Amino acid sequence: MGERSEFEPTEASVRRALGRAATGRALDADEAAALLTARGAALDELLRVAGEIRDAGLREAGRPGVVTYSKKVFIPLTRLCRDRCHYCTFATVPHRLPAAYLERDEVLAIAREGAAQGCKEALFTLGDRPEERWPAAREWLDERGYDSTLDYLRACAVAVLEETGLLPHLNPGVLSWSELQRLKPVAPSMGMMLETTATRLWSEPGGPHFGSPDKEPAVRLRVLDDAGRVGVPFTTGILIGIGEHRAERVDAVFAIRRAMREYGHLQEVIVQNFRAKPDTAMRGMPDAELHDLAATVAVARVLLGPKARIQAPPNLIAGEYDLLLRAGIDDWGGVSPVTPDHVNPERPWPQLDELAARTASAGFTLRERLTVYPEYVRAGGPWLDPRLLPHVTALADPATGLAVEAARPVGRPWQEPEEVFGGRTDLHVTIDVTGRTEDRRGDFDSVYGDWSEVANKVTRPVPGTGGGDADLRAGLRLAAENPAALLTPAHEAAALALFDADGPALDELCRIADDVRRDAVGDDVTYVVNRNINFTNVCYVGCRFCAFAQRESDADAFRLSLDQVADRAEEAWTAGATEVCLQGGIDPKMPVTGYADIVRAIKARVPGMHVHAFSPMEIVTAAAKAGVPVREWLGRLREAGLDTIPGTAAEILDDDVRWVLTKGKLPAAAWVEVVSTAHELGIRSSSTMMYGHVDHPGQWLAHLRVLAGVQDRTGGFTEFVALPFVHTNAPIYLAGIARPGPTWRENRVVHAMARLLLHGRIDNIQCSWVKLGDAGTVEMLRGGCNDLGGTLMEETISRMAGSGNGSARTEEQLRSIATAAGRPFRKRTTAYGHARA
Repeated sequence: MGERSEFEPTEASVRRALGRAATGRALDADEAAALLTARGAALDELLRVAGEIRDAGLREAGRPGVVTYSKKVFIPLTRLCRDRCHYCTFATVPHRLPAAYLERDEVLAIAREGAAQGCKEALFTLGDRPEERWPAAREWLDERGYDSTLDYLRACAVAVLEETGLLPHLNPGVLSWSELQRLKPVAPSMGMMLETTATRLWSEPGGPHFGSPDKEPAVRLRVLDDAGRVGVPFTTGILIGIGEHRAERVDAVFAIRRAMREYGHLQEVIVQNFRAKPDTAMRGMPDAELHDLAATVAVARVLLGPKARIQAPPNLIAGEYDLLLRAGIDDWGGVSPVTPDHVNPERPWPQLDELAARTASAGFTLRERLTVYPEYVRAGGPWLDPRLLPHVTALADPATGLAVEAARPVGRPWQEPEEVFGGRTDLHVTIDVTGRTEDRRGDFDSVYGDWSEVANKVTRPVPGTGGGDADLRAGLRLAAENPAALLTPAHEAAALALFDADGPALDELCRIADDVRRDAVGDDVTYVVNRNINFTNVCYVGCRFCAFAQRESDADAFRLSLDQVADRAEEAWTAGATEVCLQGGIDPKMPVTGYADIVRAIKARVPGMHVHAFSPMEIVTAAAKAGVPVREWLGRLREAGLDTIPGTAAEILDDDVRWVLTKGKLPAAAWVEVVSTAHELGIRSSSTMMYGHVDHPGQWLAHLRVLAGVQDRTGGFTEFVALPFVHTNAPIYLAGIARPGPTWRENRVVHAMARLLLHGRIDNIQCSWVKLGDAGTVEMLRGGCNDLGGTLMEETISRMAGSGNGSARTEEQLRSIATAAGRPFRKRTTAYGHARA
């Protein structure tokens, strides 16, 4: 990325690009790069076009002519960093500092002074993971009981919220998906400058980012995407004049645009000009020229469009306020009456009165905003953790989402809101009678991101990878003689040929799979008497395949109380169930103790009931919300009485597929971490694969390899469940991206191949009567499967998606399926032991 060759635009190419921009036509990368060279009359025309786009966006946002800023304090939590950026004076070495980090009391002293002067934002700036480079940082954290800089940052953010009321904005650098999950509850917004997509500036000796692991463009782009997946209002931007080419600069803006469109989370884009600093490796490099800055701002405005909020730091522009306003900015960023700009300490903030006057002289009104932009303040729930909402709403004008300038921050408890139960709590019954209220949730057009960007991410199988007749014959021989060997890379061609099998070859494959099944587990068809309990369907993650999730305000939304969950468990026990399976939406109002409380409530009511509960997504989200490692969180659940967990939320364990399917769900590596940790703690799990949407056989094979690898390490999987995609009400199908579920051939081949590829590792292969129907289930039992799953008693997730096979089966009905397949049946426990009579 960012390796496009430089070209010299002509006056004619600049005129053509200006003409296209002026008439609202999309620009390609070459046209955008040409506009960066506009000067004189051409630059004036570019600024006019950009300004009109900005003005249209402000009118649409309901604040015409308003330019914003945030009144903040700058909290340099630590100036140590593991990176070595050649232009940075913020990062330093331990012996030049009185301590590795600011103490908590020092943090609060800065925040209190800011609150006293009317500031509303606490901007935490710090180096990337200094404890990984500097022993002094590691020792400081250890002495105070913190595992990492991010743990300390989280604690300080909570302290600022509770003791001063200032709103934290966190700039800790590169963060993983899991780390963003952990920090989201303590900060309304976060940020990280992309800076550039020019990989050579990072990889080549002498480059400004050489020797800085966190400045690799691919890593920083992943952070932008992960922030969108987690739903964090996020600030990013580019740094110009550090040696990038024009084409590379444009490439960075296009990368930002893609993330902005896909997730809608980039609340502002900063266009910052390089200013050389003494005592740095780049002290002799010339500053970025201000007309170059103006042209870049204008091009960014044209490319990003009217809805983008674009900022230029006012202390770096040498008084050229009017030039930058003409170029299309609509925000001046954070300005502090209390603290200096610690990143650019040689360039003081302008006085607010001066900033207001210079803004007014250009025809605009200066208004204060919060650290989180108005659009996200007004949207609320999906973007802001419920524990932050009281702090934000206390300072925000509900009509505009801007700051109430006269408001003064006051410390408030950082705590969960009161639980509210109710809604359509009879959905588990009425879904089979009256169905769902609407075929899609109310925010269908916004919650899933830009569908065109999603469609661009769908990967297709490489032609010719399915193998020919020779590979098919070899695959069938290997399936009969050594089926698990098909999982190895050496036999990939044969395995892929088998996934493409049809006609007589498919019949032969299913026959072999059934022979392997008979040798592995015998002829018994097993089932468990259980009950599904979905305790809430409120969820804002935005999984694009899911028709179950609802907004809190949607007609089909519900939350069950602890008593209602326990009542259903008791009803199930009375009806002969030995297991309850619990899963719910990722409800932002679910209290930290909620998951363990559910388990305790069931065990208190029905001590003998096996609790099979909480997907890896629920576990990792709850652990992040609690601010503890997954291992500790699982330990708490086990102490509460959790027995096993479902291995759902796996979908396809390939992030190229997951980020198309799920938007914000946990990455494949996080899924593996959760189930592996559970197994290590003695909590076994099922394993699953949902197929037939935007996937292909190569990804099925890779998924099964991941499961086999986990099983080899832990031995904790009890079964594998193949889950055909139910398309009818799935958003990604309604948007025209996913196919309408797997074909009948694919159902047969996936179940048969699961039996063969997992042979010797996972003995039990389950087929889903909910998704396949009774006749389809009989056929899978003849092709390698040995288990029917459970009676369920209620099933809402597949039914909301449009499955037509009902929500429950009696024992007699499950036994009749086994009989139709010509097989004996046996009732089992969750772990495949013999069930009570």
